[in-house]
Amino acid sequence: MHNRIAGWLLETESGYEFIYDEEYLHGPHSEAISKTLPLRTDPFSSRTMFSFFDGLIPEGWLLDIAEKNFKLNPRDRMGLLLACCEDCIGAVSVHPIEDSANEKP
Repeated sequence: MHNRIAGWLLETESGYEFIYDEEYLHGPHSEAISKTLPLRTDPFSSRTMFSFFDGLIPEGWLLDIAEKNFKLNPRDRMGLLLACCEDCIGAVSVHPIEDSANEKP
C-alpha cells in the first residue's frame, strides 16, 4: 500500500488468508487496504479469493491475454493476481514473497 508492505495474502489448503503486517498495522499512517479488510491484528480467512483482491485481476480481453501469456488457468486466482497485479492502478500492488527474509513471521 503506497509502496509499503501492508500485509500478507496467503493461499492455504482451505482457501485464502490475509493478515496485516505488524509494523504497518501500528504505523502512524496506517490505513485499511479496503473497507472489507479493516485494520485488525487477527487474520481474515475466506474459502474464495477476497473480493478486493479478485477485483484487481484484469477482465475481458486483457484477462485472455494474461492467461495465454502466462499459461494460467482462469480459475487460478492467486496465479493471475501475482502475474498481473504488481503495477495496478491505485494504491495497492501485489508482489510475491521472494525469499525467506521477507516472509511473514
